[in-house]
Amino acid sequence: MGLLKPLPMNPLLWPVRNLVNGLGMAWWARVETHSPDATYWFGPFVRRSKLEATLPAFLADLRAEAPGSLASTCLRANRQEPLTEAADLAQRPGLSA
Repeated sequence: MGLLKPLPMNPLLWPVRNLVNGLGMAWWARVETHSPDATYWFGPFVRRSKLEATLPAFLADLRAEAPGSLASTCLRANRQEPLTEAADLAQRPGLSA
């Protein structure tokens, strides 16, 4: 049984999502892995319930990369780029942390 793909967000709601994120009221998931040590940000979402509904598929994708451990936290925040933070990214050509 495959994972259900969420319906794409209505483009008319993008300004609302951006406003909510700019105010620091958007819901994000902070996912931390070890081996490799990295932090991934998944969002923004206007409603926590939407984040919680789509987070399992994101976590499944990360687990497929076989990190040593994985922990996630849902929180309200204002996030911009980068959405992936890792110490070794600064050492790779063409990438920055």
